[in-house]
Amino acid sequence: MEEQKIMGLSSDPDVYSKELDIAVKAVQMACSLCQKVQESLISKTKSNGQVQVQSKDDSSPVTVADWSVQAIVSWVLSEFLVSGNISILAEEDVQTLSKSNASGLLEAVVKTVNDCLAEAPSFGVKEPKSPLGTSEVLEAISRCNSTGGATGRFWVLDPVDGTLGFVRGDQYAVALALIEDGEVMLGILGCPNYPMRKEWLSYQHRYHRIISKLTPPTAETWEKGCVLYARKGSGKAWKQPVHDLDKKLVLQNCPIPVRVSSIDNPALATFCEPVEKANSSHSFTAGLAHSVGLRKQPLRLYSMVKYAAIACGDAEVFMKFAKTSYKEKIWDHAAGVIIIQEAGGVVTDAGGRQLDFSKGVYLEGLDRGIIASAGARLHEKIIEAVDASWGSSCL
Repeated sequence: MEEQKIMGLSSDPDVYSKELDIAVKAVQMACSLCQKVQESLISKTKSNGQVQVQSKDDSSPVTVADWSVQAIVSWVLSEFLVSGNISILAEEDVQTLSKSNASGLLEAVVKTVNDCLAEAPSFGVKEPKSPLGTSEVLEAISRCNSTGGATGRFWVLDPVDGTLGFVRGDQYAVALALIEDGEVMLGILGCPNYPMRKEWLSYQHRYHRIISKLTPPTAETWEKGCVLYARKGSGKAWKQPVHDLDKKLVLQNCPIPVRVSSIDNPALATFCEPVEKANSSHSFTAGLAHSVGLRKQPLRLYSMVKYAAIACGDAEVFMKFAKTSYKEKIWDHAAGVIIIQEAGGVVTDAGGRQLDFSKGVYLEGLDRGIIASAGARLHEKIIEAVDASWGSSCL
């Protein structure tokens, strides 16, 4: 298969062209890997005798995909970007994999990584001369040990954002961003289950898997899955299909530009929020929606797919108001923020201030919550409503 070129960037002299090209390919590979692991996870709880889901120290589910994606992205960036040592801040570490009772899990990760790398040429990436050994896979994962900060260049990666959605067969995302001197310069967001039709976003994904069979994909469309990306200051964001190695569709006229919705009337807007009540106050956002005249039911989605929905014009508002004890991590927002901004939208905290990615792992100094909107006028109305309603909240 011929190497896909990224529209508008292949001949762009900008310093980030090479970085974006390689990063998009890495995320495409990661999405393909995740699709296969999720299919295995849905069809059976074990694959080849290996347990697919473990429990991290914070009790959240983590899968073979988390570590495998981290290894793949780390390896691809380090192998094909020649700008010196690649610095990556990522969610996973090797402590769990290094435990004596995790040999089966580690074996599954190594196999998954090498299966993915064997298909690298289909993504325009040269495969390694020989399969990676266990030590090489662990090295790739442990290489992601950056602590971020206000100076220098580093990548920030969430291998599987929305792991709960992933294990439930629903929406999730692979999120990768490049930060330089505290500013997000590139954002790449892989959404392997993002549906072809807007209305399918509100369906539980298992149902979508059934009804999508009624509308087979063609050369001009794709059934599900996309990768979105943007570069700071370009004023453009792009979407391309997730590489489908099985169906081998002839993907023409892609990638395509995406733009936020032009709706600025709250009564006509669709707003997104996290699925889990523990991640955001549903009661507060419901009251807030009512106060500004939002009539539609909330679109509850796992992961940064909420950012993708706004960037693609399929929703207009994303609100997240976590409990005061919760600290937002930069890998949960960086890629989505830059993509929405370059697609014409606005993302700030509830006080109207830009999110600060220069303080390390966390978004420090966040005013109450995070609001993303399809445009400045709509954003102002939402912030005014938050200010008017905040006194009655229990957050």
